[in-house]
Amino acid sequence: MDTDGGDAPDAVDGRDVDVESLLKRFGLSDKEVDTYLTLLEHGEAKASTVAEAAGVSKRYVYSASEELEARGFVTVNDHVTPTTIRANPPAEVVDRLAADAESMRPALEARFSRAETTQEPFEVVKSRVTVVKRIRRAIEEATMEVALSFPLDRLDEVADDLRAAVDRGVLVLLIVTGVDESVDDRTLDLDGVASAARAWSQPMPSMLTVDGRTGVVAPAEMVARSNSGKQAIVFSQQQLGPVIVGSFLGNYWPAAAEVVVADPAPLPASYGDFRHTVFQAELHRRAADGVVAHVTGRLTATGEEVTLTGEVVAVNQGLVAPANNDFPIQHTLTLDVDGDHVTVGGLGAFVEDVEAERVELRPLES
Repeated sequence: MDTDGGDAPDAVDGRDVDVESLLKRFGLSDKEVDTYLTLLEHGEAKASTVAEAAGVSKRYVYSASEELEARGFVTVNDHVTPTTIRANPPAEVVDRLAADAESMRPALEARFSRAETTQEPFEVVKSRVTVVKRIRRAIEEATMEVALSFPLDRLDEVADDLRAAVDRGVLVLLIVTGVDESVDDRTLDLDGVASAARAWSQPMPSMLTVDGRTGVVAPAEMVARSNSGKQAIVFSQQQLGPVIVGSFLGNYWPAAAEVVVADPAPLPASYGDFRHTVFQAELHRRAADGVVAHVTGRLTATGEEVTLTGEVVAVNQGLVAPANNDFPIQHTLTLDVDGDHVTVGGLGAFVEDVEAERVELRPLES
């Protein structure tokens, strides 16, 4: 055995690393690399000494040294005769390179984010892993509402993302599928995962909409198991979002059994999503809390802008059982405004008196 370690010193001092290639990644040319490495070995030297050792001309050493100095690799001492060039301490060089690389990150990420927002409105996905990634990313980006159906035995893949969305104040409507009808609701452990959750024994498609503009539709077997041979559609189109939400709330939500409803959130509060406003108003009414709504919007009959405030005296909704809306996607607040009952709906409302742009819910003062 060689007790001196043989070639071990090369591994310790870094000579086994392809430092030439690494330096080229930072934009140094072949000759600049040779010049710099020669200077490292000499520490400080005259241009003529470096030129002879590196096999380049003296004039080139001066030119390369100016470039290396600008990048922080060396210091040119031109106040002495003859001029000498000193290699800066490697630790300082590495720290500067690292700082330069780190300073690029915000600009690179900004460009990368802009590239993502210009994605195609439709994407066909064949991989289960990719579908789950798209679902998780969409939930992470949600700011107002998430509507999702997902197999119960796969829920752990997205549960943390759903909890984080709930914690951000997002309305999360969840249907867990493939639930054995004999399972006790208390064993599902869905508290904190959704604002309202329902369970269904049937293997419905996995559907996701986020903020009414992006989402996923995937066959049940594609999300339930790998290598199903099925395909999913990932969409980013504002016109399609309401259609998918309408199908989710109109066809599947009423058929599933309610298992979790969150406690009402503290007031005052306002929500960018009108369904969330209706949801919270209903929870407070069921808790016997009086609620006042301050509404900014327009009259559906004339388009005239209005601002009104009144106690919420009725809620028509299908988010919390039992539903009392006249059709599946109806979500309406009825306010007592100076003795008159005024109905308020969300964007696109046409059967209500007022189309709300913004609603703030406040506690009713006794």
